[in-house]
Amino acid sequence: MYTILVCDDEKEIVDAIEIYLKPEGYEILKAYDGIEALEKLHENKVDLLILDVMMPKMDGIRATLKIREEYNIPIIILSAKTEDTDKIVGLNVGADDYMTKPFNAMELVARVKSQLRRYTTLGTQAPVSEHVFQTGGLVIDDERKTVTIDGTLIEKLTPIQYNILLFLTRNKGRVYSIDQIYQAVWNEEAFNADNTVAVHIRHIREKIEINPKEPRYLKVVWGVGYKIEDL
Repeated sequence: MYTILVCDDEKEIVDAIEIYLKPEGYEILKAYDGIEALEKLHENKVDLLILDVMMPKMDGIRATLKIREEYNIPIIILSAKTEDTDKIVGLNVGADDYMTKPFNAMELVARVKSQLRRYTTLGTQAPVSEHVFQTGGLVIDDERKTVTIDGTLIEKLTPIQYNILLFLTRNKGRVYSIDQIYQAVWNEEAFNADNTVAVHIRHIREKIEINPKEPRYLKVVWGVGYKIEDL
């Protein structure tokens, strides 16, 4: 059973999300501001967080920043704002997905399942004897879900960032377009995916490259897409 923490200052929305998710077998924890969400995370094992942006005491953006200092769990941000800039801000600070209010209940359930599936099982189709992927000093152990660079553990990769890196490293040397990366990692058709993928790529570079502006591993092929260099 997975535990999902739902945080929104509108009690009716929290209760509605519980109604949607409980029949799927999830245990639901509730919070009504960012500070309370942090407290719940410290007190419980949480597998996924659904977090509103506009809340009192501590909003969803600041809460996400604090959460990413300690936790790698998937975060789905909810917001009444529909502008691309707000979506990019959410992804920039470490969210894995973004939904605008009002949202479709079935879509929310599907996104929760998708995030949990990627977080817990992506890559398990590979034989156990082939769970380690390497190029140069970059090593991904998909059994332990660890990434190291020259023996140094890379921490605080979000689930989406890890999955993008894993996908490209498994296919090192091959160039993938933004749409191909999105479809492979998000497991859905790409629609205006450029900003979403680019933001995650930038954050991966910041964590694995000595100089993100002159990357050794994660490279862009202008006009085509991205690849992990085969070193």
